[in-house]
Amino acid sequence: MFRGIHTLSLDSKGRLALPSKYRESLQAEADGQVVATIALDNRCLWLYPLSQWEALERQLVSYSSLNRKASHLQRLLIGHANECQLDGQGRVLLSTPLRKYANLDKNIVLVGVGGKFEIWDEETWDIRRNVWIEEMSLEDLAEPPDFSALKI
Repeated sequence: MFRGIHTLSLDSKGRLALPSKYRESLQAEADGQVVATIALDNRCLWLYPLSQWEALERQLVSYSSLNRKASHLQRLLIGHANECQLDGQGRVLLSTPLRKYANLDKNIVLVGVGGKFEIWDEETWDIRRNVWIEEMSLEDLAEPPDFSALKI
């Protein structure tokens, strides 16, 4: 389970050094293999341990490609998926197209959200977080939406 917010930097080659507290679990769970893809709801990236990604990918490919929304979802998530290996220093190389999509340059924010991470440009994260805080009310928490059918 990944949680917390970490302010990090990309190096000049586009590598992200994951916090040390997650490296061991990623090595144990997925032999250091992760998959990065675009997020659907914001200009950020999703980073999954390979085992979590494979479960999601099985769900995605089970949808009929004749369904327009399903095929869009498959193209976006699977088409942008990039399998990565943690190196000896716990770094992951993010591809240029993924970095460009999420507007990642130097300062980034890694957000643990359960079974995956989100990778944000720091400035974009600050703006979006502030908007979400302003939009959120305690009434919103009283009846959370049911997203059980979609496990992204």
